[in-house]
Amino acid sequence: MNLLELERETTKMSRVIMTRHTAIGKDTIADLRTRMTLEELSGVIIVSIERLLWLDWDSVVWAIAHLIPADIMAQIQSNLRTTLYQRLIHKGLIPGVDFSIDGHGNLRLNAKAQKSVA
Repeated sequence: MNLLELERETTKMSRVIMTRHTAIGKDTIADLRTRMTLEELSGVIIVSIERLLWLDWDSVVWAIAHLIPADIMAQIQSNLRTTLYQRLIHKGLIPGVDFSIDGHGNLRLNAKAQKSVA
């Protein structure tokens, strides 16, 4: 996906979320599934939500509660964990020593790691 496609689909998804219309949202996601990988689709939704955080918080809460399917939510969580993991390593923290992810997918931080993310 190129930047123009990302911008177009993100804008469309943001508008769909702002309508808070479940059928329109599900149809839009179904259409995007035919043209994108799960990772790309989750990325579009992440960027859309990020934009709406500043404009329409209630629509973000609605989308999380009513629109985003479980498989996409799981991919979003995986993407966020990976990104956070990479950022912690980039800050000089050591996986398994300063931070880890437990069997439930929860991030565990020692005191040094907590200070670096605060």
